Amino acid sequence: MTSRLWKVLSRRRIEENEEGKGELARVLGLFDLTALGVGSTLGLGVYVLAGSVAKDTAGPAVCISFLIAAVASAFAGMCYAEFASRVPKAGSAYVYSYVTVGEFIAFVIGWNLILEYVIGTASVARGLSNYIDALIGNVIGDTIRSVMPIDVPFLSEYPDFFAFGMVMLLAALLCVGVRESSILNNIFTVINLTTIAIVIVAGSIKANPSNWSIAPENIPDTVRNVGTGGFVPFGARGVMIGAAKCFYGFVGFDTIATTGEEAKNPQRHIPLAIVLSLIIIFIAYFSISTVLTMMLPYYAQNADAPFPHAFDEIGWPVIKWIVNIGAIFALCTSLLGAMFPLPRVLYAMASDGIIFKTLSKVHPKTMTPIYGTLMSGLFIGLMTLIFNLQQLIDMMSIGTLLAYTIVAICVLVLRYQKGENSCNAHAAPPKSNYQLTPVNLFKELFNLHNQKEPTQLSNKIASISIVLLCIIICIIAFFINNMGTQLVAGDAIVSVILVIVMMILFLNIAAVGRQPVQKIELSFKVPLVPLIPCLSIFTNIYLMLQLDVFTWIRFAVWLLIGFCIYGFYGITHSEQGKRNKAENDKLQQKCVEKFRIMITYP
Repeated sequence: MTSRLWKVLSRRRIEENEEGKGELARVLGLFDLTALGVGSTLGLGVYVLAGSVAKDTAGPAVCISFLIAAVASAFAGMCYAEFASRVPKAGSAYVYSYVTVGEFIAFVIGWNLILEYVIGTASVARGLSNYIDALIGNVIGDTIRSVMPIDVPFLSEYPDFFAFGMVMLLAALLCVGVRESSILNNIFTVINLTTIAIVIVAGSIKANPSNWSIAPENIPDTVRNVGTGGFVPFGARGVMIGAAKCFYGFVGFDTIATTGEEAKNPQRHIPLAIVLSLIIIFIAYFSISTVLTMMLPYYAQNADAPFPHAFDEIGWPVIKWIVNIGAIFALCTSLLGAMFPLPRVLYAMASDGIIFKTLSKVHPKTMTPIYGTLMSGLFIGLMTLIFNLQQLIDMMSIGTLLAYTIVAICVLVLRYQKGENSCNAHAAPPKSNYQLTPVNLFKELFNLHNQKEPTQLSNKIASISIVLLCIIICIIAFFINNMGTQLVAGDAIVSVILVIVMMILFLNIAAVGRQPVQKIELSFKVPLVPLIPCLSIFTNIYLMLQLDVFTWIRFAVWLLIGFCIYGFYGITHSEQGKRNKAENDKLQQKCVEKFRIMITYP
């Protein structure tokens, strides 16, 4: 029973030219994909995040925090880019994990991507509503609050009909067609980048480099909790905490990876678009944070609206209103980018039969997953209508970081997997007189025979080593997160334990890195494997450990709902499961026929 359940949960999706697949319109070029990644990522964060992190966490060194966050995001981005080259299908990390580690893990990833996109879109919708409402004097909120107040602690103070209307309007736009929504996204993204360029140029004119080297005695006594002044007022810890916060400013580039069946040349354009979008996003964040902290001292920043405040302080109200208008367009772009991938993930999961098949239906004229899009819009709209989303924002981060982690693991698994076309793919097992003595095991573990092609034995060694690698990385991340203070203080026992664990880690990485790799031509491959995937796994796990226990509880409840859907529907309706059953039935039929012939004609 256990063996049968394991086979069901670990069955992998086999890519075939199936009827009914590939129904989405391939209309997105490199520019469209790059604009989608930039638009979905470079939202209100570019106008708010730099100021808030500079004021309370990192000071002028916020630009270094963005650099560290960009490098961490690049690790995950490279893993996504390789998988986009391997699997040019709609569904992003869901499909990538399905073809690599099995159906159950794929469902977990897909279910969490749904959570990420739902909460991300809902929070952006509320942010857009609040920003516009603030510009007109909170007329919308005050009016609805007086007429229809909601006196429930965990719900919103009032039903936000404006945010609900924006979401439903966007859902209708996405139903019209991907080409039309992509054009609108391109326009909004260009306006957003133009606004950022204006801010950078205007801010550079008023930039004062001395704001990066303010002495402690020159800081006003009325200002509290400002550190020690200078470029790094809160120390290296402040820079790293700032990097953890800035990391979420890069979340969203994975939207590009969901367009595998709508890109004109997915195997080439998706990896390139991911790289280009991350470069553009980093340049924007780095430039914005540099200009902002040179315009005003870090302790004088406004955490909620840094640029309007900064341009008010220097007496440039015209630029202030340009920033306000640009922020509205940025939010519109983020709203479109956040909601765009959700119907695609639903389409991919429904097509595979592990959630309700109705969500996979594509409209014959618009060539969009219309039912999935409408259901997404209605679900998100209801959340924006009644929920206060502040406590749910961290849940979005868990889904994203978990997806990044699984993709990095999948890169490792596939790189050392025995390929079907390999000359040793069906190699005979070792001779019976070959014994795995400690010496031979050591030679196999570090491939001292210089085996060039993956074999059954090297595949097993790589798989076991990758599992141990993930366990050790989790231990190190947990260790640093909970005992970092003792480590900095020079605790001898803690330091010795960390050194021993790190030595085991490096030996494990060496063992994985020495195994023969699969020979396959791809338009993009992650360099320095297994080092970069390991760095990505560590970064993601470390950031997940920063989230509070209540976030993990809400996350567990969401997973429980998903497991119920998969257990009562997905397992029995899985298309891959049906294909596997059909193949087994054919095999059994052949065996029965062969046995019948043997009896009839002995």
